[in-house]
Amino acid sequence: MSNFSLCQSKLLVDDFHPKVTAYYFKTLEQFYMDNHTHDDLEIMYVIQGNCVVNVEQQPITLKKGDFILLDANLAHQLLVEKGNPCRMLNIEFSFTGKKGIFPSLKELATENKRIVELLTFCDGYIVLKDANEIYHTLKHLVLELDKKEDEKDVMVQLHLTQLFIQITRIMIEEKERKNKQQQTNVYIKKVIEYLHHHYDCELRMQVIAEVVNLHPGYLHRIFKKQMGVTVMEYLTGLRIEKAKMLLADTDIPIIDVSSFVGINSRQYFSLLFKKYTLQSPLAYRKCAQQNIQKFSYK
Repeated sequence: MSNFSLCQSKLLVDDFHPKVTAYYFKTLEQFYMDNHTHDDLEIMYVIQGNCVVNVEQQPITLKKGDFILLDANLAHQLLVEKGNPCRMLNIEFSFTGKKGIFPSLKELATENKRIVELLTFCDGYIVLKDANEIYHTLKHLVLELDKKEDEKDVMVQLHLTQLFIQITRIMIEEKERKNKQQQTNVYIKKVIEYLHHHYDCELRMQVIAEVVNLHPGYLHRIFKKQMGVTVMEYLTGLRIEKAKMLLADTDIPIIDVSSFVGINSRQYFSLLFKKYTLQSPLAYRKCAQQNIQKFSYK
C-alpha cells in the first residue's frame, strides 16, 4: 500500500498487515541526513546518547529511551553531533493486504478499541518515552527479520502486533497525563487567583479547597508538586509581600498592617515578617523611608 498515512481510515475498513520495509540497528557518529520524505512510516528509537530529528524544520531532541513515530510523507532529517555518538534502532514500515490467518489491524482494533486511536492518528508525528518494553519488542523484531526461516513471518507479525499495542498504550497514557496536568494547572491557577483576591481574609485550607471542589489533602499535594511550596506557605509569602508594600508606601500604623493582610495576631505577624525579611516591621518601614528620602534628594 503506497502513500500510506495513519490519518486514512482504510485500515479500519479493509484487512491489512503491517510490513517492515527497512530497518537498522547501529551507532551513528557525526551523522547528517538530508531532509527527505518517503512513503513508509518510521520509528526512530534512541538506545544510547541523543540526537536531533528535524520534522518539517522543527528540531526535536531525542534522548535515551525516547522514540518518535513519523507518519508517511513527512519531511524529516536526522542529525548526530560530532563527539556525541547515538546508538539507534529504526524501522520503516507500510501495510499490505492480509495473508494467512493472522488477524488484520482492523480485526485487532475490533478486539482492542484503543488501537483505533493509533490507526486514526493525524498529528503527523508523536514523541514518546519508553519504559523499556518498546525497545525489547523492536530488538526482537529486528532479530527475527534477520532470520532466514520461513516461519519467521508469524513471529514478525506477532512482534509488530505487540508493538502497535504497546505504542497505543504509551500514547494514551501520555495523553491522559497531559490532560491531567492541564486540569491541575487550571486548579492551581484558580487557587492562586483566589488567594490574591482574598489574602486579607481569614483563610483555612478547607475553604480554599472548596473553591476548586477538591479534597484539601489532594490540593495540598498537587499545589506543592507544581509550585514547590504549600498553599499556606504561598499565602503567607503573599501576605508578607503585601505587608512590605503597605509599610513602604502608606502611613497605615504598623499595629494595623497585620489585619490589612489577613493576620489577626500582631505578635504572630511580627514574627512572620522578621522570619521572611530578617527585619522587624518597624525597621523595614524606617529603611524604606530612608531610601525614599535618598532618592528624592538626587
